[in-house]
Amino acid sequence: MSDAKVLLLPGWQNSGPAHWQSRWERKHGYVRVQQHDWMQPLRGDWIARLQDVVLDHVAQKAPDAPADIVLVAHSLGCQLVAAWAASSALSIHVRGALLVAPGDPQREALAGVLGSWWRIARQTLPFPSLLLGSRDDPYCSFERAQEFAQAWGAQFIDCGNCGHINAESGLGDWPQGHALLAQLADAPATPFKQPQQEG
Repeated sequence: MSDAKVLLLPGWQNSGPAHWQSRWERKHGYVRVQQHDWMQPLRGDWIARLQDVVLDHVAQKAPDAPADIVLVAHSLGCQLVAAWAASSALSIHVRGALLVAPGDPQREALAGVLGSWWRIARQTLPFPSLLLGSRDDPYCSFERAQEFAQAWGAQFIDCGNCGHINAESGLGDWPQGHALLAQLADAPATPFKQPQQEG
């Protein structure tokens, strides 16, 4: 795969050792964005943590280096990507995002945990993205996943009946998902240009 910097963004309760995100972390050396509190996910705290990790990476790059970050999000991590991208100027450094089984903060299974902190960002993402939805996901209906894809400008991929596309789905290392990640990572990256100052 290319020289992309892959950041793993788990959802509520983190991704356990059998989860494909954890398997990819061990197998490929990708970087997990560690949140301070996985059990009580506060939207602002999660956004700030992702901002810090991206800022640290950007600070080590040449000023004119092309976008090289690829975000790999699962469940609530997908909502994090949308919320962060809607508010951060650093999103220009992202080459693409793989969004898997987006959790729906308004669904009963999550609403009781998340409360009112997780309002949904509906702006189009400023980078290419793929959103994978399952027809029997307990945390997000298939139709809702399609709505998120449309709102975020993501290409939607129907994964059939695959549950929450997690460890319980029996995916193992999930090579099909990794192939999609490789497509995003190997896409041409445009050089970063400072915005022109109006005179």
